[in-house]
Amino acid sequence: MTSRSFSRQQWAAAHSALQRLLQEEVPSERQLGAGPKLGAGHELGAGHELGVLYLKYLQIFRRLEGLYEQLVQPQRRRAVRMVLDGITGRLLELRTQMVSLQLSEFHYFDDLLLDLKMTPRDLEIPVPRYFLREKNQLQKKFAHILEAQRAKHTASCVPPMSLEEAVLLLQVSERARQGRIRAQYMKELVQSERGVLRNTWKPPKLTPHQAAVTVQKVWRGYRQRKQTVRHRTEEMRFLGMIPAEPPGPGPARLRARRASPSLSLVQDQEEEEFQRGLVQDQEEEEYQRARLRVKRSLLDVEGTEIRETLQDQIRQWFLECRGATGKFPEFPDGEDGGSASLFSQKTPEQVAAELAAREEERQRKKERKKEREKEKTGKMKKKKKKKAKTEEDWSRSRFLPDVVKGDQIFTDVWRCRDDRQQRVDLQLLREEMRQEVEQEVRLQVDDLMRAELKNLKLVVDKTKEKKTKTGNRKKKKKTKKKKKRDLTADRSLQSLCEELILEGFLIQPMNIKLSDYIGEFSFLASTLRQLNVEPTPSLSDIRQLVTLYAVLPLGSPAVWEKFPVMNTLLLAGPSGVGKKMLVHAVCSETGAHLFHLNPAHRSPDHLSPAHLLHRIFKVAGELQPSVIWIEDAEKTFCKKTPKSDRKCGPQRFRKDLLKSLKSLTRQDRVLVIGTTRRPFDADVKPFCTVYEKILLIPKPDYSSRLALWRALLRAEGAEPAASLDLSSLAKITDGFTAGHILQAVRSVLRPRRLQTLAVRPLAAAEFIQPLARMEPVYSAEEHAFKVWFCKTPLSRRKARAAKTTTEEEEGGKEGKKKKSKEDKKKTMKKKKNI
Repeated sequence: MTSRSFSRQQWAAAHSALQRLLQEEVPSERQLGAGPKLGAGHELGAGHELGVLYLKYLQIFRRLEGLYEQLVQPQRRRAVRMVLDGITGRLLELRTQMVSLQLSEFHYFDDLLLDLKMTPRDLEIPVPRYFLREKNQLQKKFAHILEAQRAKHTASCVPPMSLEEAVLLLQVSERARQGRIRAQYMKELVQSERGVLRNTWKPPKLTPHQAAVTVQKVWRGYRQRKQTVRHRTEEMRFLGMIPAEPPGPGPARLRARRASPSLSLVQDQEEEEFQRGLVQDQEEEEYQRARLRVKRSLLDVEGTEIRETLQDQIRQWFLECRGATGKFPEFPDGEDGGSASLFSQKTPEQVAAELAAREEERQRKKERKKEREKEKTGKMKKKKKKKAKTEEDWSRSRFLPDVVKGDQIFTDVWRCRDDRQQRVDLQLLREEMRQEVEQEVRLQVDDLMRAELKNLKLVVDKTKEKKTKTGNRKKKKKTKKKKKRDLTADRSLQSLCEELILEGFLIQPMNIKLSDYIGEFSFLASTLRQLNVEPTPSLSDIRQLVTLYAVLPLGSPAVWEKFPVMNTLLLAGPSGVGKKMLVHAVCSETGAHLFHLNPAHRSPDHLSPAHLLHRIFKVAGELQPSVIWIEDAEKTFCKKTPKSDRKCGPQRFRKDLLKSLKSLTRQDRVLVIGTTRRPFDADVKPFCTVYEKILLIPKPDYSSRLALWRALLRAEGAEPAASLDLSSLAKITDGFTAGHILQAVRSVLRPRRLQTLAVRPLAAAEFIQPLARMEPVYSAEEHAFKVWFCKTPLSRRKARAAKTTTEEEEGGKEGKKKKSKEDKKKTMKKKKNI
């Protein structure tokens, strides 16, 4: 089977599964579109249904993402990309519906895995690889400028020092030089003494029989030790204490593979992906050239004909409306569709009635706005309006039409098309470009016909168009909204980037993937939730939420425009849980620029906080996608500033940060991520108004710690042997974070220790001493985080919902008790009468 036929089969299988899912999705969306309700049975049923839909969409998303990377033909890739973007948005919609239904950011699907025959690995959300390839043109334009400025900054970032510090530095370096000379002298002295001993030592005189016995003794001991180790490992593997080794190539083949990098499977796969990417780029360039050729030919051949037919149709409509109503009609605006709204199989009377109805609706909207401004609404009315808006927003999916359209394109165009044709399909391209050419010509014809209609009214009806004041007011309002005060209007983008790099605000993100954030799946979470026990989320759940809330919307412009994206995200947790790592992983997965802002650091003296934030948000909007990382975010909203931070004044960013966030528009792919180690030091209300999504990162559980020990040891160059008790290490590090474990591993695995691993394998006791010097996350700190998280808006809503359900249950029990008492009284009366 060739790769083309295989990809075609994968595409057909994915769309057949998508069609079955769409048949299930439409009625379920009608039932769930009325808004979330917290009932006893409704919550469980709706949550289960949404979970099944989410997992099925995730399976299709994984298939199509791999297929998109394999396809080369650009038109096929666009058809798959449309469905991919739609499914991405649908996943976010389903997740938001589950949050509003269960009032929790964490959802557990371990009870659904068996029903759907899935594994925990299938729950991982793959990050599309085309995020890094499809960067913005501005990003490519300023890439060399950013690299040059960063090189200058690293070369000229030597801090100034005083005379005392310089003298101290010279003294330290001189003592180090003398110490190195002394060490070299002692080494030569020891080697010379060993040489003297070697020359004086004489081997003992042995007979041939004694020499043979000595050699035999050493060889038999070595062979017996090797055999004992082999028998022990076989027994442990038979008992299931050690995982079985996968079948692979022999030692000679492994040595050859290690010696020649070309034989490595990983490198072969990377090379194949690189070559495929080059072919995809070439085909994309050829496709763009073909688009220009086809567009020019259509404009030359069919442009005049399309223009004449449109003009004849519009003139005929003018005459029909004149004959039916006695006057010439109003030409629709470009916002209403222009002349395209006229030819939808409607009579002139219907079109005139529609235009009149639109004008009436506009006047009604104006009157309603005036009435709303006059009325003084209270808090309850505002809450009701917000609830109604959210229900209206989520009752209709914004991405299902795209998914249905993409599936329809596959069935109509690509299902029966020959897959051997890998070049651009000119017939299909001509049909697509004909619609685009018609739209361009229609816009030109509309401008001409508006002027012609104006002249007809002057000549025939002898009437002039009245300039409405409302339209002028609307234009003025729009221009006022668009105009914003630019504090750096006289500065170029290049100079602003250079300043931010030199001042340390625009930094280079570390090359970290989201898969490097290690965390295992929790298998007992749903059972604990059924027992009314809120489970502690695992690090795998945190990784999935960061992918959903940060990586997917930031990497896809189509999803960012349609989905009501949250521009702010807060990562809270003790030090060492990986908050900084997640920020850098988001940037490296999406190719976003990273702006680092720490309120505790002093800003340049010539800049005010408003000016600094304006520069950062302006450059971030131009170099999108961008991530603005606010480290120690709680210090901006601190109740009492500590003495160490009073000079810097971190609260100076409080008002200006809110203004800068409000200035972001839907087109700005800018995500503000805050990280905090002490969120309980800040005021909860203003803190939660800035950060709409809050994720509390816990310390790793036992399974995650076990995976962390194994992965970190391998990353530092030590393969964990069977003699190393990783289970005990994971058990004794309860309360320690991933940062603690990494620090302990690096303190033990020094270069000298790595050289002696073959002679002396690692032991668990070596890590106890560095772990004893660290302070774990104590229960008091963990309790403080939980208490603070209960004060967040989502936790408060969940507490209120739980309170109402308990009150309803208690009221139902009391009613049952009263009924039972009345029934007993009635039975007693009947017995007495008898």
